[in-house]
Amino acid sequence: MKPTLSLSRLRVPVGGQEIELQQVDHETGGMSLLRTRIREKSRFTVFDIDPITAQQWGEALLQWARAQPKE
Repeated sequence: MKPTLSLSRLRVPVGGQEIELQQVDHETGGMSLLRTRIREKSRFTVFDIDPITAQQWGEALLQWARAQPKE
């Protein structure tokens, strides 16, 4: 596998979790995956998703965020 490419780092203001999004490319030319790493103190949750799932998840997040009251 090629090295990962860091795309974004976020810190959740409530709870303090750190979220990092990385692109993972396979050397054999397979599809790129989006790796999501969530750090909560010393615990990590890591999962890789395909482009279609990433798009669906992103759209669901945006839909929810747009429906929230604006301050």
